[in-house]
Amino acid sequence: MRKELLRRHARVCLLVAAAVLASPSAGLAEPTADTIAVNVDQAKLVRLPGKVATIVVGNPLIADVTLQPGGMIVVTGKGYGATNFIALDRAGEILVDRQIQVEGPSDRLVTVYRGVERESYSCLPICQRRVTLGDSDNYFNTTMGQAGSLSSNAIGGAAKTN
Repeated sequence: MRKELLRRHARVCLLVAAAVLASPSAGLAEPTADTIAVNVDQAKLVRLPGKVATIVVGNPLIADVTLQPGGMIVVTGKGYGATNFIALDRAGEILVDRQIQVEGPSDRLVTVYRGVERESYSCLPICQRRVTLGDSDNYFNTTMGQAGSLSSNAIGGAAKTN
């Protein structure tokens, strides 16, 4: 009886997932001209009017905005959701006040649940580990540790050859 209930629940979950994937814009607000849409873990260049001196970000956990020379900013998606940024000139006058919408990854993401534990994989063209917000602590820390170790070894190897 319990196995049958679990099978029905799994079928319902698959149907819901298929319906959501079939209509990816269902329930999502379309970005407007005043909204900057960026994917999590990606960056986008945006040109602002000249004379910007200060950038204020509503929630830096959602997006990071970095001012570059020549009136360019780099908007980086840090977490899912929406926030805003305000660009001010030296006199404190508001030049720009725009929304930033940070969305999920654009690649083929596969999420595996093992009880309450969650793992994410990027599957383009083959599935490989990908750290995504919301992954379980053990998976996240193991993957980040491996990435850090690989980076350290690469830097160490490059220093030895010079």
